[in-house]
Amino acid sequence: MQKFKEKLKNSPTNAPLFCSSENPQLNKDQSPSVEDIVLSLNSSEVDQSHSGNEKQDLRVPVVYVLNMRGKPLMPTSCRTAKVLLKAEKAKVVKRVPFTIQLNYPTGEAKQNITLGIDTGYSNIGFSAVSNSKELISGTLVLENGMTKRLQEKSMYRRGRRNRLWYREPRFLNRGIKEGWLPPSVIRRFQTHVSLIERIKKLLPISKIRIEIANFDIQKIENPSIEGVGYQQGTMYEYRNRIAYLISREKGKCQFCNKEYQKKNGWRLHHIWGKEKDRPSDWALLHSQCHDEIHEKHLEKILREKKSKSYKDSTFMNIVRWKFKETFPDAEITYGNITFQNRIDLDLEKNHINDAFVIAEGKNKIRINPFEIIQKKRNNRCLQLNRKGYAPSIRKQHYKIQPKNLIKVNSRIFEVKGIHSYGNQIQLKDLLGNVINKAVKKLDSFHFYQGTLVWSICG
Repeated sequence: MQKFKEKLKNSPTNAPLFCSSENPQLNKDQSPSVEDIVLSLNSSEVDQSHSGNEKQDLRVPVVYVLNMRGKPLMPTSCRTAKVLLKAEKAKVVKRVPFTIQLNYPTGEAKQNITLGIDTGYSNIGFSAVSNSKELISGTLVLENGMTKRLQEKSMYRRGRRNRLWYREPRFLNRGIKEGWLPPSVIRRFQTHVSLIERIKKLLPISKIRIEIANFDIQKIENPSIEGVGYQQGTMYEYRNRIAYLISREKGKCQFCNKEYQKKNGWRLHHIWGKEKDRPSDWALLHSQCHDEIHEKHLEKILREKKSKSYKDSTFMNIVRWKFKETFPDAEITYGNITFQNRIDLDLEKNHINDAFVIAEGKNKIRINPFEIIQKKRNNRCLQLNRKGYAPSIRKQHYKIQPKNLIKVNSRIFEVKGIHSYGNQIQLKDLLGNVINKAVKKLDSFHFYQGTLVWSICG
């Protein structure tokens, strides 16, 4: 028995996905259980670092536990998980994040866990903190292709309708429902909701804290604006748009950078087309310069001077009420509070640390963060039929999708793509090398990632 205790002094080196246990029911070995006790690792260095008020950044990995009904319990240690799996008292239900499910009934002692969400337009930070440590953290990188796909869909739809000889007249046959949001905004918001629900399936979350913001775009563009200034637009007191552009550009052409010419008057040019009719997307040009840009297709020169985008600010202004409606019990916090708390803790500015601060984490043990990449579930693929014309959209969904994991000759590869009508597959190893394999020659092991692909940073 003494020999067995000696082995516990060090963490196993062959299980990088696990961390210390917080469930006393899973750590007992013929010893009385004590409710709500966090067990430290069997390492003197870790125990010493618990003392004092020094900032903790030990980056300990973790394994998640589900009970027989699939409900989350407190995480457990790598040793306990290994013993349970070896004794067939648990089974692996997910590889990343590593999750096991118990095959026998057990106690359900739980601590208070706070989940912090750092909302965003392109990235989402998340962190869950218990009484003594961080249990999960990471960043979700959103897939920003919805606008492009909607334009492509509109192109196909317009092409189909143009081939019709006659269409019945229609008028006011479409209405906008109350609470309607653009598809790109809805997809980003639903990704926030899906992430929260996914974490709630891993950990028994008791409180959710979400950072939202209300951006004043007019104040961003003009910090001195106040009072009636909000009712006076950009072109207030200007006779017309040309007069406004002359004042903004100080009487110089944005193409040749020369001043007004008597035989070459001013023209207004829409940098991104007339569908974007904002003052920030207008350009002041000489008549000859305007004609030259259209004749030689030199729009790229002006488009390099792209105006500042406020898509992220607009997104937060739209969905902030949606968060309050979807999560009525969640606590709402704001960016200025997060900023001050992060400065007090002397943490670097990033989405993970912001989420840690939002979750009210202070000087607690940190864990290895996850990086989640969002991907499309299906691709719209064009294929020619056997006669070589009339392209059609392939609607078949291959069983193996990009970012999935495949086992070949006892090695794990990531799927890069599928070709040859689903008969060949491209695989990428850890070093980035790409190989081609026939689907028939693959091993039976296949790990489906879904639309959110998890991986461990570092």
